[in-house]
Amino acid sequence: MHPHSPAATGLTRRGVLVGTAAFAGAAATATAPAAEAAPGRPPRATVFRNVRPYGAKRPTDLVAVDGLLTSGPAPHGAEVVDGGGRIALPTLVDAHIHPDKTAWGEPWVSRNPAGSIAEYAEEDVKLYHALRTPLEERAERLMGHAVTRGTRAMRAHADVAPAFDLAGVEGAGSARRNLRHALDVEIVAFPQHGVIRTPGTRELLEEAARTGAVDRVGGIDPIGFDEALDEQLDVVFGIADRHGVGVDIHLHERAATGLESLRAIIARTRALSLQGKVTVSHVFCVPGLPERELDQLAAELADAGISLTTVAPSSDLVLPVDRLRAHGVEVGLGSDGVRDSWSPFGNADMLHRAHLLAWVGDARLDEELEAAFRTGADGGARLLGLPETDLEPGSPADFLLVRGECLAQILVDLPQRDLVVRAGRVVARDGELTGR
Repeated sequence: MHPHSPAATGLTRRGVLVGTAAFAGAAATATAPAAEAAPGRPPRATVFRNVRPYGAKRPTDLVAVDGLLTSGPAPHGAEVVDGGGRIALPTLVDAHIHPDKTAWGEPWVSRNPAGSIAEYAEEDVKLYHALRTPLEERAERLMGHAVTRGTRAMRAHADVAPAFDLAGVEGAGSARRNLRHALDVEIVAFPQHGVIRTPGTRELLEEAARTGAVDRVGGIDPIGFDEALDEQLDVVFGIADRHGVGVDIHLHERAATGLESLRAIIARTRALSLQGKVTVSHVFCVPGLPERELDQLAAELADAGISLTTVAPSSDLVLPVDRLRAHGVEVGLGSDGVRDSWSPFGNADMLHRAHLLAWVGDARLDEELEAAFRTGADGGARLLGLPETDLEPGSPADFLLVRGECLAQILVDLPQRDLVVRAGRVVARDGELTGR
C-alpha cells in the first residue's frame, strides 16, 4: 500500500467472448511528458495549493516544475491553482481500448443480432459506413473524453483489414497528434477480421509497421478464429521482428486451445528475443487454472517478459491480477470497446473500469479497492513504459483532483473529476478539455 493510503451465454458481446473457446515507436507515443527547460527559458511551474494526496488528513501543496513534482519551493512567478481541499490521485492508463470503432457522441445506434466474432466484425463494417462523422473525429472525441475522466495514456487498437484499409490507424494517429498535450498514445494495428482468413490483411499490417504508423502489431485467436496457429504467429512476429515494433494479441480462446496458443506466443517471444515487447490481451484461458498450473504458467510468462491485459468482463473471466503480479507478470487494465457495434456499453472512464475490476473481484477491504486502482494506474503505466505516478517528488505531475474522503470511497462512488493535470498543466476542468 502507498504510504498516504488507508490501512456462455446468448448473442451478446460477452457471450461471444466466452464462447470463443515500448515499446515506443512514434515520437508522440508513450513517452514521459515532462519537458526539460530550454537554455535561458524560465521553468514552467505551477503550484496546486490545498490538496490532499491520496486523501491525507492535512492539505498540502503540490509543486510542478517542467512536468515533474518537486519538493523545493515554487519558482518566482509560478502559476497558482487552488485545489479547495480536494483529493489528488494519480491519473490512470487505459491499456486496451478501440477508439476507431466508437459511436460515442453520435446519434443512437440500434445494434443488429450477431453470434460470432466474424458476424460482429461484419457489423463493424456496417457501422463504419453508416456513421457520418469521420473516423478521426470520433476517435479524437472519445480519446479527449477519456482525458477529462482522468486518463493520461492509452494503448489504442485500430482495426486493419481490406474493408478499412489503414483508415483506423490513420484516424487514431490524427487524434494522437491533436491530443499530444494531454495524452500519451500507443497504436496497435489490430487484425479484427483475422490475419490469415482475410486476404490482404498481412500486407496492411506490414505497411502499418514499415511506415512507423503503429507501435505494435496484433493478432487474434490463432486457432479458434484464424485456424492457423503457426502461420498467423509467424506473420505477426515476423513483422514485429523486421520493423522493431511490439506485439499485442487478442486471445479469447479458452482451456487447452488458449493454452496452446499462449505457449506458442511464449516460444516465439523467446526465440526472437522480444522479451518486454509482447502483450496478450484478455487471455481467457488463464482464469480458473488450478493454482499449481497457474503458478507455473505465470513463471513462464514472467521469464519471457510477456505482459497481460484484462478488461474485467466478469468474475470468471477477469485475470487473477495479484497472483500474476506476485510472479512478476505485469497486468494492465483497459476499457475495450466503447459504444461500438459490439455493445452499447462502455464509457472510456478508467476510474470506473477500476471500480468494475474491484466489483468482479468482490473487493471489500480498503486495500483491495486500492489494489484495483493501482492496476488501472500503475499496471498500465508499466505496460506502456511510462514512469509510475506516486505524487512524490520526482514523479510525473500527472494527477486528478476530486472531492471525497479517501481513495477507497472515491473508487466506489466515482465522483466527478474536477481537475485533470498532465505534466503540471491543467488539461481538463469539470469534464471539459481546457485547450492546448
